[in-house]
Formats: sequence, structure tokens, C-alpha cells
Amino acid sequence: MSTYALTDSWTMTRRELSHWARQPVQIVVNLAFPVMLMLMFGYLIGGGRGVSGPYVDYLVPGMLALTMAFGLEGTMIAVTQDLNKGVIDRFRAMPMADGAVLVGRSAADMLQSALVLAVLTGVGYALGWRAHGGFAGFWAAVGLLLLFRFAMLWIGIHLALIAGKPELVQAVQILVWPVGFLSNALATPDSMPDWLGTLVQWNPLSRTATAVRELFAGGAVDTGHVWAAVGWPLALLAVFFPLAVRRFGRLSK
Repeated sequence: MSTYALTDSWTMTRRELSHWARQPVQIVVNLAFPVMLMLMFGYLIGGGRGVSGPYVDYLVPGMLALTMAFGLEGTMIAVTQDLNKGVIDRFRAMPMADGAVLVGRSAADMLQSALVLAVLTGVGYALGWRAHGGFAGFWAAVGLLLLFRFAMLWIGIHLALIAGKPELVQAVQILVWPVGFLSNALATPDSMPDWLGTLVQWNPLSRTATAVRELFAGGAVDTGHVWAAVGWPLALLAVFFPLAVRRFGRLSK
């Protein structure tokens, strides 16, 4: 990406960040929802059938991965609103790099995702969870989580451009829920029927959750799990990033 495109993308990122000051309630809700889920599964629904060891050690990394898959509606609504309010038309009249609006949107959301991870990690520590993988293991796990989030954001952006209207975002967002819960984020595949467990293990979210658990836990780490957690998001990005930029270019003409 050229310096010109990076400058435009940073300008768009600052635009998105300025919305935070005017809409603090949305930020609070985005932070409160995953915290509520973690507390609910930790105290109300927890139990971890089939999980060896304390359930909190299984739950917290899974919830971190699950949260990276959820919460895309804010991005999707923002993209569709810009399309419908004519904001994109005004940007198009400016000497701006193609795709800078989308890159700025994703960059702002990644900053928010990092904040969510920090808050959830603190809640996990309050629940008794601890990361034993050391400095390198901890930050490698965080890197995998953010990589997965980045891929999910571009899927959300592409789906938002297809939906076209904010009213349709909720219907599209529903598609994310089966992907999230059909994973090993909250329960081990060993406790599921064989056919369902096999399907769950192939879920990209499960790949990230498994690698993150091992990195946080310390000890032996299966490099195959780590490479799968890297490969799936990169494959998704290779598909949806160009699709989103291409569709955006067509809509803004």
C-alpha cells in the first residue's frame, strides 16, 4: 500500500474514532455484552462436560475467540449507513485512494477489538483464570485472536456491502451465530456426537480457540494447531478482502 493510500486510510480511521466520543453508549454495550456472556457461562451455565481441568481455563480462551467472531453488526451498520446517506459519494469526489474508507473502518474496529480483549482478559483473571505461557505465548495468542478478528471484519464488510441497507444487517448477522456456537469455544467436541464433533473441529473459530488455549496454558504447543489458526484467517482474507474492495468500487461508481 502506498504512502498516499496509508494517509487516506489513517484519515478515515480518525473519522471512525471520532464517532466513539459522540456514541459512547455503543462502546459500552460492545464491552458489556462479551463480559455478560463470560460471566453467564462461567457461573450460570458452566460445568464443562468433557473438559479436563478447571472449566475456567477452557472457557476464557474460548470466549476470547468467540468474541472475535461476534459484534460485527457495528461495522456492518456503519458501512451501510455511509452508503445510504451519500457519504461515500462525497468521499468519491475527493482525491482519495480506493478502499481507504473500508481500511479506516476496519482499523478503528481493530482498536476496539483490542480494547475488548483487554477487558475480557481482566474479567478472566477475576474469575481465576491465569495465562501460564509466558510473555511470548501470551502475545502470540493475542496475535492469533486479532488476526481472526481482522478476517471476520472483512467478511462482515463484504456482507454489509451485499446487504446494502442497515435494516438487512440483522438478518445477515444471524448467519454469524451458528458459526460461533458450532465450535469448541464453550464445549469440547469430545462431549458431542461424532459427526458434530468432526464438524466443530473444522470450524476456523475452533482452530483459533484450540491454538490460543495451548499458547495461554504453556507447555507443549501443537504447531499444527497454530498453523491452522494462522492459515484459516489468511485464507478468508485472501477471499473476502478483494471481494469487499471490488464490490465497494462498483457501488461507489
